[in-house]
Amino acid sequence: MQETVTHVEMTDRDQLNAATPVQGLALEPLDRTSPLVPDILARVGTPYGWKSSRRTPEEWQSWLTENPRRTFTLVTFESEPAGIVAYDPQDHEVEIKSFGLLPDFVGKGLGGYALTLGIQHAWELSPTARRVWLHTSSLDHPNALPNYHRRGFRTYKTETLHP
Repeated sequence: MQETVTHVEMTDRDQLNAATPVQGLALEPLDRTSPLVPDILARVGTPYGWKSSRRTPEEWQSWLTENPRRTFTLVTFESEPAGIVAYDPQDHEVEIKSFGLLPDFVGKGLGGYALTLGIQHAWELSPTARRVWLHTSSLDHPNALPNYHRRGFRTYKTETLHP
């Protein structure tokens, strides 16, 4: 199956088009060594075939050490784990490595505000950041790219991958 990877960016925090707040939805810091990191990333990614859904413990360790500044936030809904955001802050940019909701929380109107909170936190991670960016795939949830565009991201590159 052909896959399209779309890279999106926001080059100013004022470009964020915040979604309507959702009562009970929040972000909480998550220690990079927490067992919730691989657990939630695997469960979020399984429906979409993410690498995180099939990493071995050794591959998790390698992935975590790729960037010692990699950080995580837990998306919670009414104090229950509902998703995760992984960030790779650099000096002048922050990549959102992963963003997603657990399957039980998909389709309940939480994604827009969860992404809003994730983007706000990304800008806070690097005071000198000039951009926040991420990539998504045509294999991800069909609402992923439209949600990124609604929040203010603009597409800057598209790639077609052939199996």
